[in-house]
Amino acid sequence: MPDRGGGPTGPRIRVGRPSRRVRTLLMTLGVLAVLGMAFTMFAGFWTDWLWYRSVNYSSVFTTTLWTKIGLFFVFGLLMALAVGFNIWLAHRLRPPLSAMSMEQQNLDRYRMGIAPYKKWLLLGITALVGLIAGASASSQWRTWLMWVNGVPFGQKDPQFQLDVSFYAFDLPWYRFLLGFGFAAAILSVIAAALTHYLYGGLRVTSPGARATAAATGHLSVLIGVFVALKAVAYWLDRYGLAVKSSDFRATDNWTGLRYVDANAYLPAKTILFCIAVICALLFFATIWRRTWQLPVIGFGLMVLSAILIGGLYPAIVQKFQVQPNEQAKEAPYVEKNLEATRKAYGIDGTKVTDYSGTGNTEDKTRLRDDVDSTASIRIMDPNIVSPTFQQLQQIRNYYAFPNNLDVDRYAKNGKEQDTVIGLRELNLAGIPKKNWINNHFRYTHGYGVVAAEGTSADAQGRPNFTESDLPSKGDLGTYEQRVYYGEKTTTYSIVGGPQKEIDYSDDNGEKTTSYKGDSGVNLSNPVNRAAYAVAFGEPQILYSGAIGDGSRILYNRTPKERVEAVAPWLTIDGDAYPAVVNGKIQWIVDAYTTTNGYPYSSRTTLGDTTADSLTATNDNRAVVAQQNQVNYIRNSVKATVDAYTGEVKLYQWDTKDPVLKTWMKAFPDTVEPKSDISKDLMDHLRYPQDLFKVQRELLTRYHVKDATTFLSGSEVWQVPDDPTNRSGSAVPPYYLSMKMPDQQAQSFSLTTTFTPTGRDNLSAFMAVDAEAGTSDYGKIRILKLPTNTTVNGPKQVQSQFNSQEDIAESIRLLRGGDSEVEYGNLLTVPLDGGLLYVEPVYVRGGGLKYPLLRKVLVTYGGQTAFENTLDEALNKVFGADGATPEPPDSGDTTPPPTSDNPTVQQALEDAQKAFDAGQEALKENDWEAYGRAQKDLEDALQRAEDAQAEESRTGGAGGGESKPSAPPSGSPSPKPSS
Repeated sequence: MPDRGGGPTGPRIRVGRPSRRVRTLLMTLGVLAVLGMAFTMFAGFWTDWLWYRSVNYSSVFTTTLWTKIGLFFVFGLLMALAVGFNIWLAHRLRPPLSAMSMEQQNLDRYRMGIAPYKKWLLLGITALVGLIAGASASSQWRTWLMWVNGVPFGQKDPQFQLDVSFYAFDLPWYRFLLGFGFAAAILSVIAAALTHYLYGGLRVTSPGARATAAATGHLSVLIGVFVALKAVAYWLDRYGLAVKSSDFRATDNWTGLRYVDANAYLPAKTILFCIAVICALLFFATIWRRTWQLPVIGFGLMVLSAILIGGLYPAIVQKFQVQPNEQAKEAPYVEKNLEATRKAYGIDGTKVTDYSGTGNTEDKTRLRDDVDSTASIRIMDPNIVSPTFQQLQQIRNYYAFPNNLDVDRYAKNGKEQDTVIGLRELNLAGIPKKNWINNHFRYTHGYGVVAAEGTSADAQGRPNFTESDLPSKGDLGTYEQRVYYGEKTTTYSIVGGPQKEIDYSDDNGEKTTSYKGDSGVNLSNPVNRAAYAVAFGEPQILYSGAIGDGSRILYNRTPKERVEAVAPWLTIDGDAYPAVVNGKIQWIVDAYTTTNGYPYSSRTTLGDTTADSLTATNDNRAVVAQQNQVNYIRNSVKATVDAYTGEVKLYQWDTKDPVLKTWMKAFPDTVEPKSDISKDLMDHLRYPQDLFKVQRELLTRYHVKDATTFLSGSEVWQVPDDPTNRSGSAVPPYYLSMKMPDQQAQSFSLTTTFTPTGRDNLSAFMAVDAEAGTSDYGKIRILKLPTNTTVNGPKQVQSQFNSQEDIAESIRLLRGGDSEVEYGNLLTVPLDGGLLYVEPVYVRGGGLKYPLLRKVLVTYGGQTAFENTLDEALNKVFGADGATPEPPDSGDTTPPPTSDNPTVQQALEDAQKAFDAGQEALKENDWEAYGRAQKDLEDALQRAEDAQAEESRTGGAGGGESKPSAPPSGSPSPKPSS
């Protein structure tokens, strides 16, 4: 080709080729770089395989791997073939080039430029789209496994009468296939159109026809395929309405069909499906007609129909049919949502009982006795006393306890009691001298359990330890005390080799040990050492003399991390807890099966519904997979992790859960049957906190069963903020051994409270039987308080504690100097129709770095006590042992007026004020204010009557049996009109 550059010419400078040595060096460096990259990829794969094999879950690794590889190659190949075939076909159908227009002359240089590389270019393009499509498809391994292994739920949706498994397992896979088909069709259209344009099949500025007949037919078929897929999408959208989320005034997470969906969108989707099928046939017919006129008209009509039928018509139905009579129109669909949501979240068996909220018995002595039989009140708050455990039982700086301890049950003297428990775990921050050997070879494990009674403290306010010291000893007997796996153990250790480990220290100095377990991966193999050196970025692993025969590397050491790795199809609870089981320390981890494809069940985001004041200050308490949106959840698996060997066991807990059955088909022999759970382990299993928090959040709305009440929103509750701190987050649920009014004996329970939306008074109390292995396990009970009376909620009780003058003065004195006051868990206990509140108060300071129990706050029926011990406070509230309870705080510290009978006089004045307030409320039609005024009036009259009776008994002024004078007559008692 002649030089057309037009630039100056001159002597050409020949650039010499690199010497053979340089070429050899460059080639060697290139080969080494490729080998290095290959070995890095191999190291990641090989170390994963070794780890899964070490925990005896290699089948999980291989099943997941082969599924990903299969999806990658199948869908990558399909995409490559689809795009490659259409490029080849467009090239094959290219027209012969005759009269060259300017447009074709410009394109000719590109055609000539790529001519020698056409095959390589075709292979490169198809390989690129195949890699992208394969990588995307491999991420759908869960969807594929659930589809191919899905088992029926045995429940049908109310609209289409299809089994729930269709929505949970089938529909997600069909949607993936549809999305893949759309991507293949679009890429094929683009690739074919560009090829036709490059080779003259399509013309933009050239005179004559804009497209050859071959190009017209080819592109029409591809567009017809796209429109046919759109028809399939319309058909699937019909079923998608059953799991569609939308904003609804009853709830922001509404799922399922509403009136407009069933009566507008559903028929619209069916009509659009038919139109799309006809439009696709018109595009296919272009092969013979060789014109785009009819299919383009059909496509335009389809788009117009989608706007009018799929958008405008439903809006008209909503505006003119639904909104004028929304409650009647939506009620049938709300009832379906109520039933499905309650069933999907396991709250359909919730027992809601009316509860007065005020005591029924005036026999204070009997009430005092009933407290002990009603609840084992826990005054050791596991979220407060961790620093106390740390200070008194840390023993060495390289040990530490979790920030939040756990509550479990252990027998003492033949009787089970609530116990606060924690493990003395490894704390690398406390190692005297940090270096690679110390961090990973010498300091490798924690040592022993520390436990304390939950219901008592010693005379100094310290925990009453039932297991303590180093090595630990006490009520738990003999067990393997070394803790190689724990919540704070986040780094790797290399054990079992020539380097001895520090076991623990006592008065005789340091004791050493060498790991005898078979956990971890053997590093005797040089290939393994090299792989871990690369994977962990630690070259010393490859050549260190501290590694030899028997050396094993331990990693992935937190319980939640291990369970999530061996069962990636489970969602892990945020709180793993330790227990001594059959002579071993076992971490117990609750795990959930979930789906977001349960028809009509409203969705929730796990991270939002499980957040509380503990997760706000401690990320380790957060549920795994926080962003997951689900509308079905079951605690289907109980998992254990051995603190010494790291052995992971998964036990089937919910034997009816179809989601778990599906995963057990996909990963056979990974989950052990429920019958394999030993009695000793069963004694320590409990109802999980995160499931309870999800259920309590749903029950704020779904405790009602009728659509009318649900739509009105009059019975919506909320979980109150934690009044004991300033996090502004929800109060956490509390474990407590107690009995509800319909129970005969105490059971280990998980409890919470509810308040009305936007208000602080109590609306309900909720408890679930958390005692695993019992017939009532998982039974949810709700005590619903009347709406026409006001019972103090947690925030109001805390405010009452803080505002009483004598209590406030005592707390001020406790804060003297540099001391800090910390409020423990505010426990709520139903008692004889009323509610008993108990809150331990801790003091940290005065030279101490850890909190000690100093006081206990108790309130019941308006009587409050603030004493040194729980017994003293209870005795004072109930008037036992000659104690005089504190009067209820009226919020008015002004002394009563002096008169012949000042107490009666003050009560009558209060009654008059309440009467006047009631009259004003009636004028304003404020029935809520009127109800409060009537309650205040009743209370004032009762106080006046009680005061006069007491004065008559003691012979004071104004004696006699006369009743106190009532406020002016005419106090009406109307009922609010509907």
